[in-house]
Amino acid sequence: MTAVKKQDTDLSFHVGHRERLRQKFLDGKLADYELLELLLTYVIPRRDVRPLARGLIARFGGVYPVLTAPIGDLMAYDGVGKNVAIFIKSIHQIMILGYRADLDSRPVFHNEKILRNYCLLQLSGKTQEEIHILYLDDEMRLLADDLHSMGTSDWAAAYPREILRRALELNAHSIVMMHNHPRPNTSFSTADIELTDKVSDMLSPLGIHVYDHFVVSGGVVYSARNLFLIK
Repeated sequence: MTAVKKQDTDLSFHVGHRERLRQKFLDGKLADYELLELLLTYVIPRRDVRPLARGLIARFGGVYPVLTAPIGDLMAYDGVGKNVAIFIKSIHQIMILGYRADLDSRPVFHNEKILRNYCLLQLSGKTQEEIHILYLDDEMRLLADDLHSMGTSDWAAAYPREILRRALELNAHSIVMMHNHPRPNTSFSTADIELTDKVSDMLSPLGIHVYDHFVVSGGVVYSARNLFLIK
């Protein structure tokens, strides 16, 4: 009897294992690491990706933080090349587009969970502070999401006059401000509150109001509106 080559045995096992993963997905029984593993099978066809999936989750803290991690951090992890990192970030971008389509078509207050998830997807995992301004029409639907500025690990510049100019250009009726704190579990600083007030004071005489200001930090979204920090 001809001995079965180990390589053939391994290939048979991997093919069978991947088929079992697909079936578990259809049955709704995948664990978090298995979902990431399933995704990785489509970009790494000839390797056992279970150790990589588990390692990424251990390194970044979960499937969601893996998706939102900066592409450079992903590529720095052993076993994740450029193609794998791009694949992971493309899934992230598809999720952002899905939430944005909802914000384009319906008022932002229709489902604030969608708005909060959009903030998380845009800003979680960033190692530098970013300020985004969402400009809304008279029915509170999204007109534009502008990256207003990028800064350092603990600071980003804001330009209220530029926000005003852009709001007038878009004929916006309200705005949502959002930025991140790369340091986990940090809510609004005094400077954040002062900025919110300054922008609000500049926009209000023209009938444009600040609907909310969100801070994303450590996977948490803090709302200035809910914390009664909006004038």
